[in-house]
Amino acid sequence: MSKKGADVFDIKLFKRLLKFVKPYKLVFFGTLIFVIGLSVFGVFRPKVLQLAIDTKIALQEYDGFLFYIIIMIALLVLEVISQLLFIYYASWLGQSVVKDIRVKLFKHMLSFKMKYFDNSSVGVLITRAVTDMERIADIFGEGLFMIFSDVLKMLAVAIMMFSMNWKLSLIVFTTLPIVLFATKIFQKYMKLAFQDVRTEVSNLNSFVQERVTGMKILQLFTREDTEYKKFMAINERHKKGWLKTVWYNSIFFPIAEFLSSITLGLVVWYGGLNVIMDSTASLGELTAFIMMIPMLFRPLNQIANKFNTLQMGMVAADRVFKVLDTTSQIDDSGNVVATQFKGDITFKDVHFSYIENEEVLKGISFNVEAGQTIAIVGATGAGKSTIINLLNRFYDIQKGEICVDSVNIKSMTLQSLRAQIAVVLQDVFLFADTILNNITLNNDTVTETEVQQAAKDIGIHDFIMSLPNGYHYNVKERGVMLSSGQRQLISFLRAYVTNPSILVLDEATSSVDSYSEQLIQDATDKITKGRTSIVIAHRLATIKKADKIIVMDAGKIVEEGTHKTLLKKENGYYKNLYEVQFMKEELA
Repeated sequence: MSKKGADVFDIKLFKRLLKFVKPYKLVFFGTLIFVIGLSVFGVFRPKVLQLAIDTKIALQEYDGFLFYIIIMIALLVLEVISQLLFIYYASWLGQSVVKDIRVKLFKHMLSFKMKYFDNSSVGVLITRAVTDMERIADIFGEGLFMIFSDVLKMLAVAIMMFSMNWKLSLIVFTTLPIVLFATKIFQKYMKLAFQDVRTEVSNLNSFVQERVTGMKILQLFTREDTEYKKFMAINERHKKGWLKTVWYNSIFFPIAEFLSSITLGLVVWYGGLNVIMDSTASLGELTAFIMMIPMLFRPLNQIANKFNTLQMGMVAADRVFKVLDTTSQIDDSGNVVATQFKGDITFKDVHFSYIENEEVLKGISFNVEAGQTIAIVGATGAGKSTIINLLNRFYDIQKGEICVDSVNIKSMTLQSLRAQIAVVLQDVFLFADTILNNITLNNDTVTETEVQQAAKDIGIHDFIMSLPNGYHYNVKERGVMLSSGQRQLISFLRAYVTNPSILVLDEATSSVDSYSEQLIQDATDKITKGRTSIVIAHRLATIKKADKIIVMDAGKIVEEGTHKTLLKKENGYYKNLYEVQFMKEELA
C-alpha cells in the first residue's frame, strides 16, 4: 500500500470535492447553522437540569420550578427541529452534489476513445457511476456534517463540564486521550480496509455483469460449474474484505464503551463522595455530569463510525476522479463543420495498430468516388472492420491521412463528421426501449411519420407492424425479443432515417433466415442508392453490384477492381476466395 493510500485523510481530494458544493453554498452554510443549533440546544439541557435540581428540588422550592421545565421542553423542541432540518438538507446537498458529479462523469465517458472501453471492465465503470456515487453522497449526508456536529457537541460539552466543576471534569478528561488515540488508530486501519472492500466490490460487479451478459455462451459450453467456482472465490474475497472492517469495529467500539462506563463510574464515585462528605460538588452537578458523559463519549464513537462512512466516500471519490482525470479522448480540435458531403473518400498510406508495434493496417491507400459503392472482402482479421472504425475516428491513425471531399477528417469537428456517416454493424446493439426510440435514438427532430415512411421505402414497414404495438414494441435489453435478422433490419432503418452522406455496412447474414435475408438485401439496395457506400461484403449479390471491390489480406490491399476483372486474374486472391466461398452461393 502506498504512503498516500495509508493517509487518514486526503485534504487535496476533499478540497476538489468541495468545489462541487459551490453552487449550493447557501444550503451548505444553512446546514452548518442547524448543526451548531443541534449542539448548543443539546448541551444546555443538562445545565438547565442542574439549576432545577440545585435551586429548586434540593431546596424543596416549587416557585419557578415550572419555568425550568418549560425551558427544557423548549430546548428539546429546538434540538429536534434542528436535527430534522440538518438531516434533510445534508442529504439533499449530498444527492445534489452527486447528481452533478455523475452527469460530469457520464459526459466524460461518452467522449472516451473506443480503445479505453476495449481495455476497461464494464462492471468497474458501472460501479464508478452508480455504487461509488452513493458513497460520495454519504460524505455529506452521514459523514462530513455528522462529524462536525459530533466534534462541536463534544467541545461544547467539555466547556460546559469545566465551567460547572473542574475537578469532576479532570476525571472525564483523563480517559478521553486514550479514546482519541484509539480512534486515530482505528481510522487509519479502516481506510486501508475500505480500499480493499471497494476493489473487491468492483471485481464482483465486473464478474457478475460479464457472466450475466454472456450467460448463453456459458450454458452452451456447460461452463456453469467452472464459473460458479470462480464466483465463489471472488465472493469469498469480498466477504473477507468486509469482515476485516467488522473486526476493526468489534475491537474499537467495546473499548470505547468500556472507557465510557469506567469514566461514568469514577464520576459517580468521586462526585457522590463530594456531595455527601464536603459538598464540593452539588447534586445537580453530579446529575448533569451523568447526563453529559454519554453526550461526550457517544459522539466520539459516532465520529469513528461516521469516519468510516467518510473514508468509504473519499475512497469512492478518489476512484471517480481518476476516471474524470483519464485523458482518453479523440482530439477534437478540428474547426471545419461538415454539413453535406459529396462523398469522395481517400485513404493515403494509412498505418494503424490497436496495440503498439502490432500493425493492423500496413499502409493502405484507396479512393472512393462520390456515389460509388465499394465492397471490401478478405479473411477474418484482414483489417476490414478497422477501416470503419477509422473513418468515424473511433481511433486515430499512427501515420497517413484519411480525407473526405479532399478535407482531412482530423480538421473536422467529430460531431459533424459522424453526423454525415451512418454505420450498420454486424453486431447490432438495441437498447431496452421501443423500436421507434431505437431507430430515432430519441432524436426529437425525427418524427414517427418520417420513420414509418422510411420503413416503407426500404420495405420493412409490414414487418414492424406485425409486432405487438408496432413501432412502440419494447425489444427489451439488447433487443432479445427480436431475431438477429430483425435486429439487422432495425439497424438499417436507424441508418436510413439519418439521411447520411456516407453509408458504411457490415452486412453479415450468416445467422438470419431466408425471409430476413431478402429484406436485408432489398434494404441494402435501397439505402446505398445514390450515396457513397463502403460495404464489408459477405454476400455475392452485394459484391457483384459494387462499383469496386477492395481485397484485403493481413492489413494490406492485395487487389482492386470489379467482380469481372478480378475473376480474370490467374491465381488471384479474389478468384481463389470466390471459388472457395462464393461459388456455392452462385450455383445455389
